[in-house]
Amino acid sequence: MFSFNDTYNALNNTRLHPWVEQFKDAVHKRMADYTHGNISQWVQLLKDLPEITPDEINITDKVSIGSRGQLSDGEFSKLEQLLKQFHPWRKGPYHLFGQHIDTEWRSDWKWDRIKNHISPLEDRIVLDVGCGNGYHCWRMAAQNPKLVLGIDPSQLFLMQFAIMQKYLSDYPVHYLPVGLEYLPQNMGKQGFDTIFSMGVLYHRRSPIDHIIHLRNLLKPGGELVLETLVIDGDDDQCLIPKDRYAQMNNVWFLPTTGMLKNWMRKCGLEDVQIANVSTTSTEEQRATDWMTFQSLEDYLDPQDKSLTIEGYPAPKRAFMIAQKPLHKNKT
Repeated sequence: MFSFNDTYNALNNTRLHPWVEQFKDAVHKRMADYTHGNISQWVQLLKDLPEITPDEINITDKVSIGSRGQLSDGEFSKLEQLLKQFHPWRKGPYHLFGQHIDTEWRSDWKWDRIKNHISPLEDRIVLDVGCGNGYHCWRMAAQNPKLVLGIDPSQLFLMQFAIMQKYLSDYPVHYLPVGLEYLPQNMGKQGFDTIFSMGVLYHRRSPIDHIIHLRNLLKPGGELVLETLVIDGDDDQCLIPKDRYAQMNNVWFLPTTGMLKNWMRKCGLEDVQIANVSTTSTEEQRATDWMTFQSLEDYLDPQDKSLTIEGYPAPKRAFMIAQKPLHKNKT
């Protein structure tokens, strides 16, 4: 139904090659566990995309493919109708042959906050955990990595990624529709150079296990870039929502940045740095014509935007950067 052979071949050409069969098994298990009912329809829709070579590509400042002048008015309208069948579009924005996909999240703002703090990605093997539709993977590709692998269990996001990959196939960016739990528990010296985990930690029942797993997928000396929800307070404080947080029922832990640093050090990471802390605004996350469901505005207290509708502190996110020690760690 959907082939991942190009991804497996790309992985085989890196030091990750011993793990390719496990990646294959992970995809097989995930697809056996759950296959979205619309996936056959989506795969057919992909075939209706314009067969055009983009006259320009920009993944450095944004993700922009082709120009408006490459399509007639009829082709432009048809493309918009096709793209909207992949609703909701959450991560972006994208520009495809002049069609502006105004996504729920201004993911470009998040990338701008972190891009100058991370180690250069040139010639690195990179993993993006919970990558959504792969927006940040394309931005990473502008730094000439050896390979970028995005993973996310959403098959809709896989299809949105495939739309862009059709025109960006020359870049070493790949996607597997699996969660982190399907990946090896430890990759030793053959792990990734850089791992991004953005917007995932607070969905995990065990944040410590998540951080340890990420560390074990890094090669010695590798870098972890972790972004998650945080609260203000002392180093020993953590919010555990009683029920929902900003209407999300799968938010488990919101630590202070101090506690988050302690967690990361406890998990055997070193040189843990706070790269950025920012409050999420309703300009950064909002409903659009491309994501028409409720968004952040609906999840905040209408009388006090500094609080969620449940009375908790409004979403604030921190970027942490840490290194895996070169020496063996017993954690």
